[in-house]
Amino acid sequence: MSVFSLREGEREARLVRELAALTERHREACLPYRRILEATGARPPYERLVDLPWLPVRLFKTHELRSVPRERVFRVLTSSGTTGQRPSRVYLDREAAAAQTRMLAATLKEVLGERRLPMLVVDSRAVVRDATLSARGAGVLGMMNFGRDHTFVLDERGRVDAEAVKGFLARHGGQRFLVFGFTFMVWLYLLDLGVDLSQGVLVHSGGWKRLAEQAVDNAEFRRRLGAECGLVRIHNFYGMVEQIGTIFLEGPEGDGLYCPDFADVVIRDPETWEEAPVGTPGLVEVVSTLPTSYPGHVLLTEDMGVVRGVDDGAWPGKRFEVLGRLPRAEVRGCSDTFGAGQG
Repeated sequence: MSVFSLREGEREARLVRELAALTERHREACLPYRRILEATGARPPYERLVDLPWLPVRLFKTHELRSVPRERVFRVLTSSGTTGQRPSRVYLDREAAAAQTRMLAATLKEVLGERRLPMLVVDSRAVVRDATLSARGAGVLGMMNFGRDHTFVLDERGRVDAEAVKGFLARHGGQRFLVFGFTFMVWLYLLDLGVDLSQGVLVHSGGWKRLAEQAVDNAEFRRRLGAECGLVRIHNFYGMVEQIGTIFLEGPEGDGLYCPDFADVVIRDPETWEEAPVGTPGLVEVVSTLPTSYPGHVLLTEDMGVVRGVDDGAWPGKRFEVLGRLPRAEVRGCSDTFGAGQG
């Protein structure tokens, strides 16, 4: 069953009920969260998504926010960040960890299908062998769960391994296969390979900052990959460790990012905090029912975005675009630091 099935009215009605209940659950279980809600005067009833109390995503860098006892914490996830910046910390119990894995798989199934595909990774195997796993390494390792016969485009020293790519295509080039990489690295390395990737499905994320500096937007990115590699099934996604398991996936036409049924976005005017109309840029707020072990279900990000349409695209719900970081906001690490000795 598809997780891209709900039109916006039905989605909002369902999410408001579930997220309002989750808000009260976290209020009872997480003392710092309760104090924040008390200080802001947040009280039910909540009639719309925009009425739900949000947390700035930066709070996860400075506060221990968990709604389960310490002994039930199964995994602590940390975000990437620039050098000297404290990472976010996200606390998962077994139930939350299982749910995020399951729902991530359900989301990606929309474009990858039921079976694991042969996988070409636009990175080096070294990135997943580092004992202090970087955000980029964690991203690669997570996506490897959805592929098989993992083949890396770069060797251990970060140089293109043309023979490995040719061998992969000899084995799998005539059938559908998965290509994964961070956006800037895909641009940097795939275009120069000179190989036919027309049977591939590319899933990519992050790293737009360096492309923007080269005046490369999403349309040009898709055009060049189609023209030079034959790649036409391309899906960008937007997500963050603070809402692990929830990704907003680019539709098949490249016309924007779409929300799975268990999540949504609100674009807020950064001056009034009211919801911005369709077509008007503002701050991106992300909501998801998956964060049950910590109060990360309604988060105000530091990214600017805009809703391009509602119930008018390939999939139902809001269709939106992320425009970039809020000026003066911390620039996250990850793939933009490739080549600078950071991850």
